[in-house]
Amino acid sequence: MKLPIFIADAFTAEAFRGNPAAVCLLENQLDEDMHQKIAREMNLSETAFIRKLNPTEDFTRSAHFGLRWFTPASEVPLCGHATLASAAVLFYKLKNINSTLTFDTLSGVLKARKVEDGIVLDLPLYPANPQDFHEVKDLIKTALGDTVVQDVRYSPDTRKLLVRLSDNYDRSFLENLKVNAQSLLQVENTGKVRGLIVTLKGKAGSQPQAVDFYSRYFAPWVGVAEDPVTGSAHTVLSSYWSQQLGKKEMRAFQCSLRGGELAISLRPDGRVDIRGGAAVVLEGTLSA
Repeated sequence: MKLPIFIADAFTAEAFRGNPAAVCLLENQLDEDMHQKIAREMNLSETAFIRKLNPTEDFTRSAHFGLRWFTPASEVPLCGHATLASAAVLFYKLKNINSTLTFDTLSGVLKARKVEDGIVLDLPLYPANPQDFHEVKDLIKTALGDTVVQDVRYSPDTRKLLVRLSDNYDRSFLENLKVNAQSLLQVENTGKVRGLIVTLKGKAGSQPQAVDFYSRYFAPWVGVAEDPVTGSAHTVLSSYWSQQLGKKEMRAFQCSLRGGELAISLRPDGRVDIRGGAAVVLEGTLSA
């Protein structure tokens, strides 16, 4: 078996930043267990599998595909950066002739639109509800130590816990925060939380590139200690910060070592557009 495979860095304009995802193109049906084996072999936070919906279509002219995402440990219901990477491979490497691509996924129909300065993803928007601090205090203490927390929310749709740090902290504090992600598995093993978002309000500024909010994201429950730039986390963050800031258009930065930039626009239909760049850094053939 030989499969075309790519690695693309998502939510960045330059190679070796943002979040790398592997992208596999499936001409034919793949044995179910092979998806996970390939994802484990690639050992990136996500490996995406793009499949043709019928044999007569091709990756250059078709506008509608199936899409699945796997971490090294499990399949996930939504992955923004691997969707962006998949669209980048189709647009930039396969020279797909369409300006908008549609993907059938476990999170419903997602779209990716090619624009002048990147790719815009049409994603769901998930509310984050107030969370009783005492129910999750052990998890927060394990993750953040004595860091002062200003707000705690929970997204039941995504099973992500959002923890907002005090506004007294700045970006460098969040960047330098040491989180032992593996230790979180011992204090939260109920299945309620599948991802931890740590977020911080940006500093107000008049410059065009002012950042509205910062974040980091940890998901050891699905086999990803820290994810460099996370589209799915921003489906929750966008909802939260839009309410907090009273804004529909925002800029976000995820403060991992690689770093990633996201431009956010809440849509009238209750979804969210997230724009980012992508750079395809590897192209090859997977043999199995």
